[in-house]
Amino acid sequence: MGRPPVIPAERKTRIVLSVLAGEMSIAEAARREKVSEQSIGRWKADFLEAGKTALAVGRSGPSTREELLEAQVEDLTQALGEAAVEIRVWKKGAEGRLGPLRTSR
Repeated sequence: MGRPPVIPAERKTRIVLSVLAGEMSIAEAARREKVSEQSIGRWKADFLEAGKTALAVGRSGPSTREELLEAQVEDLTQALGEAAVEIRVWKKGAEGRLGPLRTSR
């Protein structure tokens, strides 16, 4: 048997759900998708294991959106700090070239 076709994750999920719901057997799904029964069985096992892991972890950790926002805050905080340092350097450089800013009258 040659290399199995590339099947997108969404399609694999639908196939596994159909098998779990009893709509078709693993053998039937394998024939329809032109893959081995072992492939369907592995998809099913992976699906169930990922589900157990997701239920065990629950929502205690940060969501992907929260992680993205935290990374953006970190980047912006660093950029702000760098900008503040640059402003200080520019001010010190200007004082050296222009001298103290005093008016004499």
